[in-house]
Amino acid sequence: MRLIALGQYSRTVFSSRTAWNLAPNRFSQALERQRASGRQLLDLSASNPTQAGLDYDGQAILSSLCNPAALEYRPEPRGLQVARNAVARYYAEHGVNVDPERVVLTTSTSEAYSFIFRLLANAGDELLVPAPSYPLFQFLADLQDVRLVPYSLFYDHGWHMDVPSVRRALSARTRAVIVVHPNNPTGSFVKPAEAAELSALCASRELALLADEVFLDFAHHETPGLHQSFASHAGCLTFTLSGLSKIAGLPQMKLAWVVSTGPNDLVREATSRLEVIADTYLSMSAPIQLAAPALFSTRHSFQRRLKARIAANLAELDRQLSAQSFCSRLAVEGGWYAVLRVPATGSDEDLAISLLEREGVLVHPGHFYDFRSEGYLVVSLITPEGDFREGISRVLAQIANWVTR
Repeated sequence: MRLIALGQYSRTVFSSRTAWNLAPNRFSQALERQRASGRQLLDLSASNPTQAGLDYDGQAILSSLCNPAALEYRPEPRGLQVARNAVARYYAEHGVNVDPERVVLTTSTSEAYSFIFRLLANAGDELLVPAPSYPLFQFLADLQDVRLVPYSLFYDHGWHMDVPSVRRALSARTRAVIVVHPNNPTGSFVKPAEAAELSALCASRELALLADEVFLDFAHHETPGLHQSFASHAGCLTFTLSGLSKIAGLPQMKLAWVVSTGPNDLVREATSRLEVIADTYLSMSAPIQLAAPALFSTRHSFQRRLKARIAANLAELDRQLSAQSFCSRLAVEGGWYAVLRVPATGSDEDLAISLLEREGVLVHPGHFYDFRSEGYLVVSLITPEGDFREGISRVLAQIANWVTR
């Protein structure tokens, strides 16, 4: 292997697990050029709720961080009792009884994934992940020396889990199956029948089930049983992840968690081992943990505002789509995003770059989320309504030109 000199060192000084290709792709380069030019862009990829023009209860949030008890250091590996109790109350509102002793706090769901990957997998072991889904999984897996194997979500008048593809993906090195409930970006919940089949499969193969529920509270319609948290699962060893980043729109507060459920002997062992992992890092901040009850309480007003925006943007999207015939929207059950099906006359990346350069509109091409074919764009439903309306108008006009040129 040719060594590339970096001062007095070569690249071999770094681990292979961080040997990512960090060269910007064509889309990133185009975006950087537009930003460097000072051009005002309509961002239809928005994911940061704190920069989406939403009103927060600032007084309640900031005053919650002034607890004098934060001046005392109390290292609790699973997290302070007051914060774990707040997590348990959150699930109680979802009709699920969660024992606070089975809750382990983390600073983010990314950290929670890292803990669980270390708990379950040796180097080179495999975890099954849905496709399409969020691209962060690959980086987390690389850092923990595990391998991701995709299973399919398929679309047929709505998104469904391809359970036979889960079975085909299993190997002797499989340690867990990951579900995202609802998925990002498809906005699809795991159906009750799918969850039951998956739970039975994991139990029979002695696998764990990891359920990412950061968007759980953002169902677009009330459908009995569809939005049930995996924290109620007892049929197999299950780890349910969530955090304040999405449910309260507070990614900067760095409070997330893992809930362990399933057969009692497995849960006791898992929680004990997770406690040691958490004790090794002790990453949680005392002020944030003490503020947890107040921060949880702010989620109600935040969710009302954000759900109203999501509903308005989805209605506006459907209104504009109904006036043309080139594009359609895939069914979405929850979450912050919508997937557009567009004519596959070229690559999604080419179309996204064209929209960026010609129209000043930022959308994501489908391949960012591991869509297996061309013809998909992903748009955020939390974009301010005026920007969303104008941005979608420009997108559809450009696609019409793209198709008829």
